Amino acid sequence: AFGGSVLAGIDGARDRAALLATGADARVDSDPRIDGPLSAALVSRIRSTPGTGSVTLAAIHDDAEVKEGTRRLPLAAVDPAAYARLARHTGLGAFSPSDLKAAGRTIPALVSPSMAELFTGGRLDLWMNGEDVTLRVAVVRATTPALTDDFLVVDTAALTRATGLPNRPTTLLLTGTRIDAAALHETAGPGRTVRLRAVERARYIDSPLQTGATGIYVAAVAAGAGFAGLALLLALGRAAPERLALLARLRTMGLTRRQSRRLLILEALPQAALAAAGGTLTGWAAVRLLSPGLDLTSLALADSAGAGAGHLNTDPLSLVLPAVCVVVLAVGIASLQAWWAGRRGSVRELRAGEPT
Repeated sequence: AFGGSVLAGIDGARDRAALLATGADARVDSDPRIDGPLSAALVSRIRSTPGTGSVTLAAIHDDAEVKEGTRRLPLAAVDPAAYARLARHTGLGAFSPSDLKAAGRTIPALVSPSMAELFTGGRLDLWMNGEDVTLRVAVVRATTPALTDDFLVVDTAALTRATGLPNRPTTLLLTGTRIDAAALHETAGPGRTVRLRAVERARYIDSPLQTGATGIYVAAVAAGAGFAGLALLLALGRAAPERLALLARLRTMGLTRRQSRRLLILEALPQAALAAAGGTLTGWAAVRLLSPGLDLTSLALADSAGAGAGHLNTDPLSLVLPAVCVVVLAVGIASLQAWWAGRRGSVRELRAGEPT
């Protein structure tokens, strides 16, 4: 169970890192200083790409300057409703669209914890496009789809009113199943960066460290399952002669084959159920006790791009599957013993125990 949870944790860390790198199932970025913003016609064509479900627009600015300093902050202008749906769909910092609706000149912002520290009294004054822009902390989230690490996210309409900027989109965040990568690259055209979550996910399984660690844990899980199955087989096989003799005596008193099978199964179930419950509890306790000191990031990822993405958590399938296998194996062996006893016959089984 512990090994299965580790493997599930490694796989989950890779999925998480790929999602953090793209922010959605696919992403198209344009550098406004070189290629300009994305046109409405291009956005429409990308929406028609095979496999694309929804497209969320974002205008990424890197010229938001702190008024009382020279630091520039990454800021994304989005439509609150569409962006909230994307954040909820991806699980990256879900929030309510109403959190970003501005009621006055101060613009509410979704901010990262590091950016929240820059706000004084919940407010931050910025200088954009020659205009003063005042933000207030509305929501603090550790992650968001459009940006990574440090970020500010505001309503496009509110930022346009404050700065006069048109805020045309520079980033498209796509969701969908089996997005056609070749068609998306062709539609986006040269000069634009296209990243797919599936491609990012595949990058994390090429390192010898990752493949070697995964192989070791797979072998450990297989060896553990094999030894557990062997122990159960030996324990049940050790008591097989006594069981067969008991069934033979009971059949002379009228016990049917179906009743014999039920009897052996009911005899094996309590032990198997207790073993399954004990194993599940032990696996859960091992994961809970070791998870604070075990970071799976280095095992899951070939670099530190997704640092902090790999944490050991209890995986329900890894805990339940071995327990179910133990019960199924015990029931199967009991059924096999009942079938074998029926084939040998009661008289032969009873004579097998007589002294010669």
